Amino acid sequence: MLIRSFPLLAAALLIFTASAHAAADKPKAREFLFTYQSTITGLSADQTARIWIPVPPSNDEQTVTETERSIPGAVEVAEDPKYHNRIFSTSAKADSKGAIALSIVFRVLRQEVLASNAPATQPSEADGIYLLANMRVPVGGKALRLIENKNLPREPLQRARVLYDVVADHMTYRKDKPGYGNGDSDWACDSGFGNCTDFHSLFISLARSQQIPAKFEMGFPLPPERGQGIIPGYHCWSKFKAQGHDWIPVDISEASKHPDLREYYFGNLTEDRIMFSTGRDLILVPKQTAAPLNFFIYPYVEVESKPLPSDKIKNTFRYQDLPSPTSEHTTAR
Repeated sequence: MLIRSFPLLAAALLIFTASAHAAADKPKAREFLFTYQSTITGLSADQTARIWIPVPPSNDEQTVTETERSIPGAVEVAEDPKYHNRIFSTSAKADSKGAIALSIVFRVLRQEVLASNAPATQPSEADGIYLLANMRVPVGGKALRLIENKNLPREPLQRARVLYDVVADHMTYRKDKPGYGNGDSDWACDSGFGNCTDFHSLFISLARSQQIPAKFEMGFPLPPERGQGIIPGYHCWSKFKAQGHDWIPVDISEASKHPDLREYYFGNLTEDRIMFSTGRDLILVPKQTAAPLNFFIYPYVEVESKPLPSDKIKNTFRYQDLPSPTSEHTTAR
């Protein structure tokens, strides 16, 4: 593999010119209520189920306050030791119809993430877990075929940009064929299509193969238009860490759907989202009986020590924007 060195200044330009107006402006913000509702079905009356629910964290990108909670049973609050995901868990009995309903409302102030505002950091030992393979995300694997004979820059930031473009050029966002949505990077390499999990698993495999720590974040998207409505499903993105930089986000599936924002989504994230969890192959707290979770965004349920099929869990997610002096009500970037 040929290696070519470029000046650090050029590397910085590749990322920090991602969106000229975004880099120059203050980050946008959006404040909203997010309602997370699920009904567990298909049980016998009074049958007990163990339930785990992801809880969105507060961090530099979002401030989350729980405003309402309706979860049956004694709720335990925990944090997994590997990725530090917050988790609610409970054991609850089904009602006379064999159902268990739960609902949580969060108030969220979400910030736009701009790479130009990220502080400089040094690598840490904690980053090491983001260089290791996951069950469906090998380090390299078939993804290495996509960078054969490519001139990869020596500088990690530039190299990550090449990998971002490789994935964006190889993948097409589509969900009209079976197989998508498992976040299997070998499958994504072979198929050339998929959803956000497939795009970002492929990027993570490539990044880790180049000794660039990369991680997977899972949450929900909001439409850019302010208002209220139903959110049909999850969204995910990735972050990588280059020498001298903090975690830098990429949203390659959104770049695929919106080619005019391809530069923006290398290093920046819109405020139109909420993050719930990090990582793959997740071991919950308290530990589940079955295998580690591929990822964690919907409630996970075990009945008699076996996972409840996902079609028995009916989810509804809603958002309602709040007027706020910190929010810029705009639909354009």
